[in-house]
Amino acid sequence: MPQPTGIHARRAALRLLDAVLRRGDTLDVAFAGATKDVRKFEDRALARAIASEVLRWLTDLDALIDSATKKPLPDDAKARMVLRLMLAQWLRLDTPPHAVVATGLDLLAGGPRRLAHGVFSTLTRQEATLPEVPTLPADVAARWGERAPAIAAGLAEPPPLDLTLCDPAETETWKLQLSADSLMPGHLRLPRGANVEKLPGFADGAWWVQDLAASLAAHLLGKGEGRHVLDLCAAPGGKSLQLAAQGWQVTALDISKRRLELLRENLKRTGLKAGIVRADALKWEPKHSFDAILLDAPCTATGTARRHPDVLHRIGPRQIEEMAELQAALLEKAQSWLKPGGTLVYATCSLEHEEGEAQASKVALAPMPIRPDELPADLTPTAKGWLRTHPGQLPEAGGLDGFFVARWQAA
Repeated sequence: MPQPTGIHARRAALRLLDAVLRRGDTLDVAFAGATKDVRKFEDRALARAIASEVLRWLTDLDALIDSATKKPLPDDAKARMVLRLMLAQWLRLDTPPHAVVATGLDLLAGGPRRLAHGVFSTLTRQEATLPEVPTLPADVAARWGERAPAIAAGLAEPPPLDLTLCDPAETETWKLQLSADSLMPGHLRLPRGANVEKLPGFADGAWWVQDLAASLAAHLLGKGEGRHVLDLCAAPGGKSLQLAAQGWQVTALDISKRRLELLRENLKRTGLKAGIVRADALKWEPKHSFDAILLDAPCTATGTARRHPDVLHRIGPRQIEEMAELQAALLEKAQSWLKPGGTLVYATCSLEHEEGEAQASKVALAPMPIRPDELPADLTPTAKGWLRTHPGQLPEAGGLDGFFVARWQAA
């Protein structure tokens, strides 16, 4: 009997969810293995989209499932997992119910197909709906405190596509050519779904993909004018490209061979230059000190939940504590490598206090408060001159990732 069209994408989505929720893998790490037998690009993209929407709305999908069963299904039951996939396709991806049933029930071959069919049919008859804003897992909402409702609102949709231009002076030109919006010089924003490599300017190296919030840390170092900057934990390299475009002599250090290859490819494509060092930052010692250091530290990446909703379910106190220890060690190293009068910028794409404000409070250098005129409109520094962004900000413009950024000057 022939299999229904699209079954391979659904099986891949099921494997993705198993990898994230049972093994604790990231979507990015799990993707290659989960989609290895899926030939079409469109089907691989669909698998990712289905899994992402399940993770984005998991709490609310489970509430619907529980409302239609006499006894709650175990969290790890395959029937629950398949029902999550089915409901996400119907309620989030606008897949007709008959198509959802045709592909979904085959995932339960030899299992409780009748149960899954009954639950799904009950919910479709009831014309079930999801709330306007995803419900965060209880532990996540507790960590994010009073910011949680606004952050949750910013997670309801996947993010738009942000680009950083090599030459900010060409912002208006590229804005017209790509029919893009712009929230600051050097930034472009396009609707999600664009095939990046086919956009004008990609092959010529006029820009690279980088979330607006991610671009602010390097922006705060200003023009390099030939001075030396260390981009610590640099890969995959968006900030190294920025710094090179701003006129800095860049040393880009990272431990990941694969991610440094991405930086090399982007340097070649854009024509920008940076010295690349593959090393463990905690063991490496520079031959000279630096005029500036940008430490975009390894972190839990909870600020990227719009595009990586797996962080809502993988990250807890243990991971946060481990990252905070590493960040503190890297900050101590970075401070010792600055020239007198040199500038240190610390950033993390995390929404956790332990990885942002708590780290900045320990730095012994002189603060260099971030000024409002250095930021896009509608973003303001904190009372201490730090920057804290989150996905619920700039909602009418399409939001942005969650980042913490702080800046200091050596004596």
